[in-house]
Amino acid sequence: MQIFIDTAEISLLKELHETGLVDGVTTNPSLIAKSGRNFLEAIKEIAELIPGPISAEVAATDAPTMIKEGEKLSAIASNVVVKLPLTFEGLKACAHFASQGIMTNVTLCFSVTQALLAAKAGATYVSPFVGRLDDMGFNGMELIEEIRAVYDTYGYETEILAASIRSDAHVKAAALAGADCATIPPAVFKTLVKHPLTDKGLEQFVSDWKGTGQSIL
Repeated sequence: MQIFIDTAEISLLKELHETGLVDGVTTNPSLIAKSGRNFLEAIKEIAELIPGPISAEVAATDAPTMIKEGEKLSAIASNVVVKLPLTFEGLKACAHFASQGIMTNVTLCFSVTQALLAAKAGATYVSPFVGRLDDMGFNGMELIEEIRAVYDTYGYETEILAASIRSDAHVKAAALAGADCATIPPAVFKTLVKHPLTDKGLEQFVSDWKGTGQSIL
């Protein structure tokens, strides 16, 4: 499963990129606003830093303007993915970009039928928001499983990008459910490597090695 980082904070992305484990980045208007950066400048800098897919979201709600905005965003760098809302207008824009070979991420997906339409429109990625479904009392990961079943049955190539990830348990569940990718807040990403038994074991190994009085170097 690919791991994307859900942030527009350049300093955090530089830190996490050094792990060699970051496959891409997702952003949205809220994250850009939080960063305080100029939108286009931030996307350009992120795309230069991270070689994988960088989702940049349009601000318009009508297809013609989405297309104009998406064309401007995709021109920033070859790895920019145009992020579109899962509306009929967004799907019209998605189909246009698919015909032009421009990558898209159809976002704010909350149902299998929405995901089906995104695939039919030629979306590169569809982003089901599992955490927000959980907040409403539904099981967000069931949606991932159901989309996976539909896509596999009909041979759709759209990749399932699990979004609204809240914890390492969400990451585990997304992987087990068959998500192609998960976009993760930096704080959650940092928890993925953590386990108390790892810390305890390492502490013992270090202590035992120190007791030998030896040095590898």
